[in-house]
Amino acid sequence: MRPVLILLTLLLPLGAGAEEIIGGHEVKPHSHPYMAFVKSVDIEGNRRYCGGFLVQDDFVLTAAHCRNRSMTVTLGAHNIKAKEETQQIIPVAKAIPHPDYNDTDLSNDIMLLKLENKAKKTKAVRPLKLPRPNARVRPGDVCSVAGWGKTSINTTEGSALLEEAELIIQEDQKCKRCFHHYTETTEICVGDSQKIKTPFKGDSGGPLVCDNKAYGVLSHVKYKKISLGVFTKVVHFLPWISKNMELL
Repeated sequence: MRPVLILLTLLLPLGAGAEEIIGGHEVKPHSHPYMAFVKSVDIEGNRRYCGGFLVQDDFVLTAAHCRNRSMTVTLGAHNIKAKEETQQIIPVAKAIPHPDYNDTDLSNDIMLLKLENKAKKTKAVRPLKLPRPNARVRPGDVCSVAGWGKTSINTTEGSALLEEAELIIQEDQKCKRCFHHYTETTEICVGDSQKIKTPFKGDSGGPLVCDNKAYGVLSHVKYKKISLGVFTKVVHFLPWISKNMELL
């Protein structure tokens, strides 16, 4: 395997709006044209933020626990706090969480967002390919996650610029020891067993990108001796994704 920078998952309680990438690096502007910034309002009127990614010109994939009210998606952004000409801000017409999503253990934590209008494909806005039904990632594979979350645990605001961190796929048994409800059928285990590398924590709903395809959706992370994160496994949910995009 080629030498890589292995990044440690900073295991903090994960909630919509609290996610972060720490120890990552700024990406080249608009080099991740599939990235979506999902804004919403919770029942108490507080603003919430999540990541997501464009999978079709009128659909964004994200985590089910990101569901809230008044949801909008910003596409084509690099500096999310600036009014860039490349940005497309589109309201969400319908949020479609997986019917078996469990908000207690975060199982089946995946959701489609049907956009009110189709996104215009540009150099800064383009869907991310999904893997084939028989595709797999294996322990030791190098993947990545990106987002606009905090870059330090000492700050209260997220990064204005899109950041990215590299991840290493871990053995399922590592997550089974840390997550009581973890299942290899529907989830992917990532992290760093070295425990001494640069920490990261990615935006909820952001894609686990391996070989330029979306293999996972960031769900939750936890700390217990070593740092591990759980992504919802996209391959398992391909039939559900395809069915719902065809129906709407």
